[in-house]
Amino acid sequence: MSDLIVYLSGEIHTDWRDQIESLSKINKLSVSYTSPVTIHENSDNCGVSILGDEDNSFWHDHKGAKINAIRTRNLIQKSDVVVVRFGEKYKQWNAAFDAGYATGLNKPIIIMHNSEHAHALKEVDAAALAVCETPEQVVKILKYVLEGML
Repeated sequence: MSDLIVYLSGEIHTDWRDQIESLSKINKLSVSYTSPVTIHENSDNCGVSILGDEDNSFWHDHKGAKINAIRTRNLIQKSDVVVVRFGEKYKQWNAAFDAGYATGLNKPIIIMHNSEHAHALKEVDAAALAVCETPEQVVKILKYVLEGML
């Protein structure tokens, strides 16, 4: 099977993306990864840095969200699979939106979260083709998809 393009959406406060990429290299998977901007300050401030300051925080966030959406939508549209990670500390509303957007585009999604979030994310999980808890499980899924091997 040819290369997969996998978009890694969601929580930005842990190294789960690095773990998936590292395990994919170890397993010699033919996967390329994309993701949102994971430097929080850049993501939050891109709008005002590019388009000018805002006194009102709503417009500050609005500018940034729209510019980030250009990147996010483009990368999700180009992806073959979307992995959405919901972390423990923060509510990732943007991740839920990404999952919904990917589902609307008929992209296969893999949802990753711990078991205590299962109830809160039941609707998101219902749209996924796989729900797991660890980066290792994500890589095993991708390996199976690419190679058909367990």
